Amino acid sequence: MQHFSYDHLYQFTYDMLQKIGCPDEDAQLATKVLLSADLRGVDSHGVARLSGYVRLWEKGRINPNPNVRVTYETPSTAVVDGDAGLGLVVAPFAMRVAMEKAKNVGTGWVSVKNSNHYGIAGYHAMLALEEDMIGISLTNASPLVAPTFSKERLLGTNPIAVAIPAREEPPFVADMATTTAANGKLEILQRKGMETPTGWVQDKNGNPTISSDGVKEGGALLPLGGDREHGSHKGYALGAVVDILSAVLSGANYGPWVPPFVAFLDPLPNLVGEGIGHFFGAMRVDAFRPAEEFKGHMDQWIRRFRSAEPTAGNEKVLIPGDPERELEVIRKKEGIPLLDPVVQDLTELGKKFGVNF
Repeated sequence: MQHFSYDHLYQFTYDMLQKIGCPDEDAQLATKVLLSADLRGVDSHGVARLSGYVRLWEKGRINPNPNVRVTYETPSTAVVDGDAGLGLVVAPFAMRVAMEKAKNVGTGWVSVKNSNHYGIAGYHAMLALEEDMIGISLTNASPLVAPTFSKERLLGTNPIAVAIPAREEPPFVADMATTTAANGKLEILQRKGMETPTGWVQDKNGNPTISSDGVKEGGALLPLGGDREHGSHKGYALGAVVDILSAVLSGANYGPWVPPFVAFLDPLPNLVGEGIGHFFGAMRVDAFRPAEEFKGHMDQWIRRFRSAEPTAGNEKVLIPGDPERELEVIRKKEGIPLLDPVVQDLTELGKKFGVNF
């Protein structure tokens, strides 16, 4: 494990994105989105993903200079075509469209097609906080998840993020996969040579396994809950809702047709849509009640939950967003830790494109 400063990783990532043809403004934005994951402790979605984006570009599946545009809209809704661009660029564009509509009519809802992996869901939801809005961010993803009672991989980890402003307290930020664990966490365990906890993965026959290579060997990730007795049907339903709002609604690919993130796998033939899909919502707080009044009550809500009596062995009750915010402070000061396989991967990537890591 080695630590690298934010500035060091920013410069390397920015230089790499420019090497593949991203315009300056897009390269800056994509770098910021990508590194926000590392700062917040979502290591699976940060610079560890950079080589994956580059490989998709090499396969012609990512357009580095897209014409991202609104293709259909009403006063409160829109469909955005990402033109096969980096989701790291497409998603903030779409979220700001939702925010602009919310400014005008109270709420804004945007579904996106023809995009790619967009980093962490929380980044895009949190953009709404700038305008005293509640932000919602969803995306579908490569099919690695088996619905409850199925052996087949039909859904992605399909995250949900919701960001809600407060006045004096930090914002409430829920950012979660609809699976027991995100695939990125599985990749981290693979790099460490470790097994998974029970309830994360099933093998190719649909039986529980703790092998971190279970998905590689033909198995599947499990919906949130792990099995029917622990509520996996609820995780399955949540993942399905994300898939439908992100893709069936926009015209992106859904279910098993979502293109894989890894470049060595080609998309299925006879695709049902364009690229992968996202869904964003922005709600102006003062469309419901005065913003300062609401944020004052959010402070009260947060303080009451944070002061809840903890169970034995736990120091305190956390509010969604607390761990990521605390880690961001530490990593800005002490640097971002990268596993040795990630360092090696980035070093080799840099050599290939003439960028010194």
